[in-house]
Amino acid sequence: MKFVSVRGESRSVSFRDALFQGIAPDGNLYVPSLIPVLPDEFIQQLKDALLHDIGERVIGSFIDEIPSEHLQRIIQKAWNFPIPVVEIENNLFLLELFHGPTLAFKDIGARFMAEVMSYFLDQEQQHVTILVATSGDTGSAVAHGFYNVPNIEVFILYPSGKISHLQEQQMTTLGGNIRAIEVEGTFDDCQRLLKQALNDRDIQKSRMLTTANSINLGRLIPQITYYVWGISQLRQLGHAEKPIVVVPSGNFGNLTAAVYAKRMGTPIQAFVAATNMNDVVPQYFRTGIFTPRPSVQTMSNAMDVGNPSNFARLQSLYENDVNRFRNDGEAISISEAETLSEIRRTYERTNYILDPHTAVGVAAARRIVHQADLPIIVTATAHPAKFPDVVKQAIGTNIPLPPSLQAALIEPKRSVRISSNYDSLKQLLVIDEG
Repeated sequence: MKFVSVRGESRSVSFRDALFQGIAPDGNLYVPSLIPVLPDEFIQQLKDALLHDIGERVIGSFIDEIPSEHLQRIIQKAWNFPIPVVEIENNLFLLELFHGPTLAFKDIGARFMAEVMSYFLDQEQQHVTILVATSGDTGSAVAHGFYNVPNIEVFILYPSGKISHLQEQQMTTLGGNIRAIEVEGTFDDCQRLLKQALNDRDIQKSRMLTTANSINLGRLIPQITYYVWGISQLRQLGHAEKPIVVVPSGNFGNLTAAVYAKRMGTPIQAFVAATNMNDVVPQYFRTGIFTPRPSVQTMSNAMDVGNPSNFARLQSLYENDVNRFRNDGEAISISEAETLSEIRRTYERTNYILDPHTAVGVAAARRIVHQADLPIIVTATAHPAKFPDVVKQAIGTNIPLPPSLQAALIEPKRSVRISSNYDSLKQLLVIDEG
């Protein structure tokens, strides 16, 4: 399998090269040169498949450079936690993706990426620097996934004052090979700085630099697995219909993985991209014009993205045709009031506590629940304990913190604060290398 720039302006490369380059030389994202199709027999037997076996089949369809026995070990080490499907109401299911060490779905992609990078680096005896921009959970997932991994140094860029205290503590208290960089700006500023650094030849000469954001295929490809796994569990629960999949969306890597899963043959009926007030994609669905704009801060902060990077991949998949996009699903924006209301409503009906990101997805699902008599799967992206203030505001109850979060809160914060000017980041990278 080869990987090409989404704009087709760079030569094709191997998975290993796409993994460590992060983005193509032309400044665009890598995409697979083709989307492999899963065998009909495999799809028909999904009900009896195991998570790690599904992962090996799905990921192995894209990555042919790692022998299957090594890939299986990488997956088993990365995913040593459950990924259950839970029915909270009739025909409304949550795919709980938050049982990893940082209690967020990004553990799944970040831990796989750490293990697969370690596999290549160990073979080649090389060192790599990873640069990450985060609006919340990506930073903590990458920090913990790569913590103390040999031959890897991580710089995490996050917007000062615009993520939750718990999220900040999870990524700023580790030290060691993890460097937290607090940027005076927005997530979009962090993302801009990251892209500038990846294209900076001066830095590339001094260090091997890549990214662990969802723009990196090492994060994106493993996420395809849990959509296939979700269908497997739905069948175990006795549902043979093709479900509608609702994805809380910020940078749109999660939705891109879902579309890849369907293109590979996974029986999914349609998608709903659920956003908060940062609604550039719902507006695109309404108008056919994609108009990025500065992000606004919300209680579902990991989705506060005004110019989602992965949208270029989605546009490529649908050949820049909004009507083809609409045929596969829709995009719905949920307000702050609706988010709080959904946390409260779901708790009162089911005793299940949603985090604000998953609440955006469930609120969007309720808008379509009467349109089709089909199961609906919402990807539950984070544990509600990571957002205690929002949860208490919604239901009036304090939620107990899991031990891992309690431990993070008592550790001292370690971060370096910089401006949103690129020279500030470049100087930091150059000085650190020197």
